Amino acid sequence: MTGRILTERVGAVARITVDHVERRNALSEAMRDGLAAAVAEADGDATVRCVVITGAGEQAFVAGGDIRELASRSLEEQRRVMAHGSVFGAVRRVRTPVVAAINGACLGGGLELALACDIRVAASHARFGQPEVAIGLIPGGGATQMLPRIVGMGAALRLVLTGEAVDAIEALRMGLVDEVVEGAELPDRAMAVALTIASRAPLATQAAKEAVRAALDQPFEAGRQLEVALFERCFASRDRTEGVEAFLGKRPPAFEGR
Repeated sequence: MTGRILTERVGAVARITVDHVERRNALSEAMRDGLAAAVAEADGDATVRCVVITGAGEQAFVAGGDIRELASRSLEEQRRVMAHGSVFGAVRRVRTPVVAAINGACLGGGLELALACDIRVAASHARFGQPEVAIGLIPGGGATQMLPRIVGMGAALRLVLTGEAVDAIEALRMGLVDEVVEGAELPDRAMAVALTIASRAPLATQAAKEAVRAALDQPFEAGRQLEVALFERCFASRDRTEGVEAFLGKRPPAFEGR
């Protein structure tokens, strides 16, 4: 069985599920392509205002890449795969906010997928790690760059150099995840976060995501200039007019994304 990528709609939220329970939702090349395509499709749909990514079952979010598939590749084949484009980069680049609902093991490529998301909500039984050094590799999907930015250099090096996993409480303490809930509560809690985001002005949430993410890569003043430009774009939108009028009129806003 090769696994599949499932997409369902809950209001203005697209929930994307990595479904390969027999292999702990390990990502084969085909599944990576399918996940990238599903995320791109959701991002291109103006009626989708937030995305949730999760894994099927209760044991794993994504327990890494498909090691059997990796073992069969030559160096040239691996270069081709990496040159083809990264699903993790595809998730990082989408304009729509993305919530990771981490329902279990989140290892290797699974952690890199979670790092590519904007908000990470984890089940209390989830575990997190970058075990690549145990098989003679290093992370190849962005973890060496994202981890220092999110958890700091020391914690990043601890995860990458030891290959050891940490539990959800330690991940929360490190800032690796934003919230931890009991496993049974995870789907509803992650969806509640996503629906809250989806209820806001979509041009504003996309602009806010762009500005905050730019802080990872730009000097402060360049980031401030971007913030001002994005603020002005939002100020000129119909959604800003609607939001202010709704606030003053003490009614719910009806945002159109314009």
